[in-house]
Amino acid sequence: QVQLVESGGGLVQAGESLTLSCVASGRFQRIAVMGWYRQAPGKQRELVARMTRGGVTNYADSAKGRFTISRDNAKNTALLQMNGLKAEDTGVYYCNAYEEAAGSPTVWGQGTQVTVSS
Repeated sequence: QVQLVESGGGLVQAGESLTLSCVASGRFQRIAVMGWYRQAPGKQRELVARMTRGGVTNYADSAKGRFTISRDNAKNTALLQMNGLKAEDTGVYYCNAYEEAAGSPTVWGQGTQVTVSS
């Protein structure tokens, strides 16, 4: 099964940038989709961006134009480049992924905290 580890979170000021990294390890064949979700205090977890193995991307409206997701399929990694950070981007960012094999479970990382001070 896939195991995910995120890194790169931290405390930044509004307008600054951060890059989050997610590394997949364990026993698996091919990962179909890798994505980033965010959970702000008191709110539900929401999609930020995701990318298929073939490079198709989806972004939340709040992320469009500021965030960029990328993947390295050979290294089983996904990055989230976040520019122009705002206070409302604060939250715990989780990486998720699932394999191409039918019925594969969605796996989540432990999360990394991003705090943007205004």
